[in-house]
This record gives sequence, structure tokens and C-alpha cells, in this order.
Amino acid sequence: MSRILLAPMEGLADWVLRDVLTRVGGYDAAVSEFVRVSGSVLPPRAFFRICPELLNGCRTPAGVPMAVQLLGSDPGFMAANAAQLAELGPPGIDLNFGCPAPTVNRHGGGASLLDDPALIGRIARAVREAVPAHIPVTAKMRLGLHDTAPALICARAIEDGGAAELVVHARTRDEFYRPPAHWEWVARIREALRIPVVANGEVWTLDDYHRCREVTGCADVMIGRGVVADPFLARRIQASLAGEAPVDGDDWPELRGLLALFWQRLPERVLPVHAPGRLKLWLKSLRTRFPQADALYLEVRSLSRVDEIDAVLRRHSIVGEENTHAG
Repeated sequence: MSRILLAPMEGLADWVLRDVLTRVGGYDAAVSEFVRVSGSVLPPRAFFRICPELLNGCRTPAGVPMAVQLLGSDPGFMAANAAQLAELGPPGIDLNFGCPAPTVNRHGGGASLLDDPALIGRIARAVREAVPAHIPVTAKMRLGLHDTAPALICARAIEDGGAAELVVHARTRDEFYRPPAHWEWVARIREALRIPVVANGEVWTLDDYHRCREVTGCADVMIGRGVVADPFLARRIQASLAGEAPVDGDDWPELRGLLALFWQRLPERVLPVHAPGRLKLWLKSLRTRFPQADALYLEVRSLSRVDEIDAVLRRHSIVGEENTHAG
């Protein structure tokens, strides 16, 4: 059986967009954006803020199970926070060894830890020992900082630390999100480990998905920016795996409904002043696949007020008078 996982995407895929994307279908599981761990044990509200799905059996409204991701560099505090999180009942706890953001890396988190495989192993082991056995501990890593030299060493350290599964984003930190993804390195890591390895990186189309699986040999694939740009990709992949013939049709009418849902739910997540920026961020990704989204983005790009955005969305028949933005 092959799984499709929705990737954690800091600053892009919060719980509002996760709700919208998982309603489309095609996902077997998802991972939250990271909860940052520093020198304290966080209260439950800190986990609820990042992953409010914890209050819904740790599932999205569409029923997709959510693992919660932790980011930090101190094994003791990572373990203590994992134990606190475990009390809230997540189906899994994920460790972030892949975030390339400069702010995160300057503070010793994310991909910067790939320079210290021994520390990565201690973090994985400390978290594994702190979490009840029925909750799997997983991890996500990149191939290294500047090159791929530490990839196998770090992957083995994660496995030896007790992780049940490893997602490999097939780039180094310095490559950020620039193509290509080095899928052949995911294959090398998969061949070297006993635990399951999940491929991640540069899957934008159905053809990409099948090539990724062919090159990596991985049964499971995690997709991030590709499904933000094309919310129907995971569903098409699942249809392909089921042997169904591709359906040629216009996805825009369904996407209009998703945009309406996203816009209407944003007030639950951000202040009205920030809502236009969040909508533009998603449209900027969608415009690469949908000409209608491109036209919409060009119209709203210079607007900053909710009422102005509402007017444009009404003209495009995305929202009506009765269901505009609550802000």
C-alpha cells in the first residue's frame, strides 16, 4: 500500500489551509507545522495553537490524522515537551531536522542539526524514551547543510535513536527549494535503513509522483508545495493508484468553492489586516496551474482591505453577499 502525506509547511499550510486541502481528498496522513521548543515545557495551548486538530481527535475536519512536529536542539527539553504533547493524544510525534529557514538555523534548529549527527541521535532517543510506545516517533530531514556528506550518517542516527519512520526532503539546506530534487539520494538512504523511508521534494504532477517512486523505490511520498499549487493532485494520484482513467475536466468551479471556504475561515486564524496577505500567498501558488487564479491574483495583488477583497471575490463568483469575509 502506498500513502500520500501532506507535508508540514511553516508559514504556508496552517490548519486553515490543511482543512481546505484535506477536504479535497487523497491524503492518508498529515504533519503540522513545527512547534518550537526552547528552554521550557510548553503549556497545552501552545500545541493547540499550531495544531487545533488535537481538539478533534487530532484529525482534520475531513478525518485525516495529524502528527505534530517539534523543532528544537536540546534533547531534554525536546523529550519533556514530547511527553507533554503525548498527553494530548496525537497519532504521532515528528522531529524537524530539515527546516532551511535562516532564523531557525541561526538558533540551532531544523537543518542546522545535520552538522551534528550525534546530537540528532540523542534527540531522537530522548523523545522516543519519553513518549508512550503506542505513539510513533518519526522524523524529517534534508540531505545535509552544504552537501550530502552527512546524509547517511544522520539517517542512521535517527533510526538508531528509535524513530519509526523517516521522511527525506531530497535537497540540502543551502539548496532551499531550488530544483532539482536529488531523489537518487533518497534511494540510497532507503537502502541503508531498516525503517520505512518516505520521499519528499519536487513532486508537482502525476508524472513527477510516479518518477519519484521509481527513482527512490519508496512506497510513500510526502507532498508540500505541489498540492498547494494544485489542490487536486493528491486525489488524482490516488485515482491513478486505483487504476482509474484520468478525468479531463475543469477543476476551477471546485477550486472556487475551496477559495471561498479558505477566505471565510481565515478570521478564525488571523486578524483581518493579515487576511488579504494570506489569500494572496495561496493565489500566488495557484496561479502557476490555474489561469483564473492568475487573473484573480493580479486583481487583488495591490489591495490591502478585506472589503476590497470581498468585492473582487464577488465579481469572480467566489463568494456571495451572504458569505463574505467575517472580518
